[in-house]
Amino acid sequence: MMPPLLQQLLNFVSLSTVPHEQLNWLIRHSKIRKFEAGDFVGVQGRKIDGPHFLMKGNILMFIYRGKERQDLLTLETGDIFGYLPYSRSDIAPLNALALDQVEVLSFETLMVREMISLHFELTQSLVHIMNNRVKNYTTLQQQNDKMASLGKLAAGLAHELNNPASALISDASALKAHLRADRLVNNSLTVECWGNVPIAEIDNHLIEIISAYQETELSYKARDQKENSITNWMDSNSIHHTEEMIEIFVDFNIGKDSLDFFKSQLPQKALEAVFERLSHTLITEKIAHNIQVASSRISDLVRSVKIYTHMDRSQNKSYTDVHDGLDNTIRMLGHKIRAGKVHIIRRYGEGIPLVNGYTGELNQVWTNLIDNAIDSILENKQGSLTIVTERERNNIKVSFTDDGPGIAKEIINNVFDPFFTTKPIGTGTGMGLENVRRIILRHGGSVKVNSVPGNTVFTVCIPIDNQQN
Repeated sequence: MMPPLLQQLLNFVSLSTVPHEQLNWLIRHSKIRKFEAGDFVGVQGRKIDGPHFLMKGNILMFIYRGKERQDLLTLETGDIFGYLPYSRSDIAPLNALALDQVEVLSFETLMVREMISLHFELTQSLVHIMNNRVKNYTTLQQQNDKMASLGKLAAGLAHELNNPASALISDASALKAHLRADRLVNNSLTVECWGNVPIAEIDNHLIEIISAYQETELSYKARDQKENSITNWMDSNSIHHTEEMIEIFVDFNIGKDSLDFFKSQLPQKALEAVFERLSHTLITEKIAHNIQVASSRISDLVRSVKIYTHMDRSQNKSYTDVHDGLDNTIRMLGHKIRAGKVHIIRRYGEGIPLVNGYTGELNQVWTNLIDNAIDSILENKQGSLTIVTERERNNIKVSFTDDGPGIAKEIINNVFDPFFTTKPIGTGTGMGLENVRRIILRHGGSVKVNSVPGNTVFTVCIPIDNQQN
């Protein structure tokens, strides 16, 4: 009569053709482990063991992405998991949670080498499982990485769009109010006020003022000096003025020369009314300018999103501008960059040719590397990220240098490993740099890292005209 454990293993689809003596050998070097519903069969980040053969029950496999749990798959009776022959990873990438009463036949991991040398059919079956697992994980990684890259940008993009959108709403309301006020101001300018005023000369001077307007940031001291100068002129000429009038005159760089010009062209009884009208005209002009700037900002962001996600092109290879990809990524991460007081230094080489590649995937590379550099810099509260591009023979080299705390020597060789992360639990998936490596290898290139405290450099090399898929 066939032993029960042997019969159970033969019911596993992957083991049905393995010779009985090999399965009996496996049983002799394994032990039965039992779990209740809610028990952890395996924990992400711990040393992996096995292989394990699920003899009874169901196990949920999941990981944490950010603060949320992501359920990946449910193992059922007859499934095999854990360490497999020729596996490169010795750290559990997933959590395994018993959903009901579970029984697992766990093989002694130290005996895997003997299995490989003595039991070909058994080894072959387990390697086949590993190959399928790698394919499934790769597909899942690709999809998750696309979503993760976009997710990194979502919060910042919301801020980037919200600011100009709020400005549009505010300025539109202000414009309506000023247009209503303009009608009242115009009513105060009666024909009697004007007399024989050369209106054409006044209009031409107003056009010159508006045309010369440039939005500039004045220091507090410089602005205060300009405001005091205009205020003193108004007071000395007995002109009623408001704080809003003084501010808009400073914005449009109206100084003593312009004020003297208006005084020379207008009778005293019209001067105050004209300044009030001029103030409202300039405020309306500035609001219109702000609306134009905010609208352009939204348009630029939408265009950046379109380019970044590669929505307007096919998913095949195409010739892409590396600088456009870097600039769009920086623009999309703008809120995080400003909030972290990160100074971006761009040193782009001249005459850099287009690269034959997958634009969307390369954008994921730039996002991961720039986002990681920002996170590193944030540990010091502020700092700089320098991005350099140059051509080396038939390759484009892109380097990202940050002045954060650096990567410790004992872990730097692991940063490209799947699921490896130095970020706190719940904030990092450990997939970003692994996906960077995978994407760059798909392009026939290379990625490496060197780090000391205050100077961490990730260097990406991509062939200009790589033809591999």
